Amino acid sequence: MQLLIPDWNAPVNVGAFTTLRQGGVSLPPYADADGSGGLNLGLHVADDATLVLHNRALLRSILPQEPAWLSQVHGTQVADAARVILGDEADASISTLPGAICVMMTADCLPVLFCDRAGSVVGAAHAGWRGLAAGILENTVAAMRARGAEDIMAWLGPAIGPQQFEVGADVLQAFAAQDGQAHAAFAAIDGRDGKYLADIYQLARLRLNRAGVQEISGGGLCTVSDPRFYSYRRDKTTGRMASLIWLK
Repeated sequence: MQLLIPDWNAPVNVGAFTTLRQGGVSLPPYADADGSGGLNLGLHVADDATLVLHNRALLRSILPQEPAWLSQVHGTQVADAARVILGDEADASISTLPGAICVMMTADCLPVLFCDRAGSVVGAAHAGWRGLAAGILENTVAAMRARGAEDIMAWLGPAIGPQQFEVGADVLQAFAAQDGQAHAAFAAIDGRDGKYLADIYQLARLRLNRAGVQEISGGGLCTVSDPRFYSYRRDKTTGRMASLIWLK
């Protein structure tokens, strides 16, 4: 199993990583780039459930306990990872309990991992453009602060890159209506009226800065362009990766 380890200044008692496509048992179109077994962790994408559960068992074998799997709905709800019941709907979770694992699944949407410098609170958020515009990152930061976090840092995991994320004017307006600086994250596509390339990483940084998070790492990987990652935009029928964080 290959893992992407965040390059950030997290405390030593914080564990975190993002899975890649390789190292599982899923078959095409959920396999890895070479057609070998893929580590698809999503039960909702029409893959064979037996194979997905085998992949989740492989993941579980390197973790302190079962991750707090959620039903992600592109919303703004934040759950407590220690109290999650399978099937709970939320697009972020936080934890203050060692061993309780926050997890988000993605395949182009932006996964954001959080921790405080004291190593007392962690969090994970699923930020597609709808959830991002609606305030999922701000809600996650607020939930962490309500549990005592002060100096919060964030890591931006692999997501659709700024050369691949084509959107319409409605997406630009959703962000620009809240923050005039958001215009800088959109580049008009020549010859295609009302179409833009959006930088979801830049949009996330703007939202995090406004929420008082200044130390932000990551944000340089494109799921569409890099075959190590699952990508819905590239492949349509595809698997899901997981971004996880927990207190040791």
